[in-house]
Amino acid sequence: MKKGRILGYDLNEKNCQISFYDETKEEPETLETAADNYQIPLMLGYCNERWVYGVEAKKMAALQEGITVNNLFERAVRQEKVKFGSKKRDAVWLLAKFIKMTLEEFEDIAFITFSVPFTNIDMSKMLKGIGQRLGVPKECVCVQDYKESFCQYMFYQPKELWQYESALFYCDAQEIRAYMLRRLNAIGVKERESFVTVEEVANARMNELAAIYSLLNKDADKIKSKVKAADHRFKTFIQSVFEKKVVSSVYLTGEGFEKNWYPDSLKVLCNGRRAFIGNNLYSRGACYTSMRRCLDYHDSPIYLDETKMTERICLRMRVNGQEGWYPIVSWGTHWYEADGQWEVILEDTSDIEIHVETLAGEELQVETVSLEGLPDRRDYSLRIQIEVLFMDERTCILSFKDVGFGEFFPSTGFQVEKTIHLGGINGQFNSMS
Repeated sequence: MKKGRILGYDLNEKNCQISFYDETKEEPETLETAADNYQIPLMLGYCNERWVYGVEAKKMAALQEGITVNNLFERAVRQEKVKFGSKKRDAVWLLAKFIKMTLEEFEDIAFITFSVPFTNIDMSKMLKGIGQRLGVPKECVCVQDYKESFCQYMFYQPKELWQYESALFYCDAQEIRAYMLRRLNAIGVKERESFVTVEEVANARMNELAAIYSLLNKDADKIKSKVKAADHRFKTFIQSVFEKKVVSSVYLTGEGFEKNWYPDSLKVLCNGRRAFIGNNLYSRGACYTSMRRCLDYHDSPIYLDETKMTERICLRMRVNGQEGWYPIVSWGTHWYEADGQWEVILEDTSDIEIHVETLAGEELQVETVSLEGLPDRRDYSLRIQIEVLFMDERTCILSFKDVGFGEFFPSTGFQVEKTIHLGGINGQFNSMS
């Protein structure tokens, strides 16, 4: 069994990849499937009452043996029923089977973060559900997209690599996409918190790439002109992306960069900045997220994008002897993952004040919940359960319930709710520069 219990799992249409945290190492390791190869083909097979996955399933398909199925990720996202031999299987079940088999080397998983090309409420529910099938509690499963994985990866790199902006270029056989990690200016923050985002700043389809990718291992002379043309186009693309920007570091990822077709472009990339190439950035970024969550490490900027909340909800509480406004809903979270439940001990108070702070402006929203009807008790003997439930991105319901105090004071059944109306994610993030 591997030592790592804190995992990052890159999952896309073609492959998966697993990185894990080993306490004896300074940074996550990536599970190798062969020498210098971390990719596990996203394919499942069944033959002679035996399940196989990855490379073995791919070989089975090539030999036309048994039953094989591919495109598991896409089919699971679409919630398809897949014909599997004489039966029809749920695609989510098949994907869960594949993920479980790839994780058999890891025992007693404490936290896992899935890194996927995109995420939304349905993706989050699906992968959190798969995590629960693996025996991992829902609160110990995180789902994030590739842009956030890049950002989380950068948080753990030397500060000089993201002192200014940092660039990520992705290349496959058809196109190149450019992303930029940059800092955000938050209007309504008076604390020392800092915020960053990753944005797609440019993309280009390049017909030359398909020819290069299919022919590079053959006769180099026949494609020399196409290689040179692709290199020139990529160099021009880089120059347009970097125009008027100060870029500290550059990262190249994707199968398109595995071939050495861009020597002139590489000179531009490395001019005054450090450049890196690899294909395990997303899984390691996901593993870093798991480390932060599992090890309760918060000393990093907060990642934001157009899907994240730019508002937070705070209550005045005393935590570990320190009194202050503490968030029960934090900015930088997805609204569909912000539900929560806590128990607090009330002091002598007749109402609860709620603060809603926003990063998009300086205005503070103040709400009050009356506790009229609660019994009078000695200090520190009134225990209240606070529950946060989001109905949608703009509507949050806070409930406060008397849960009693053991055998001394049974619950009175008192309960009150407060609906908080938020600005929502649309337009809020874009107002931050």
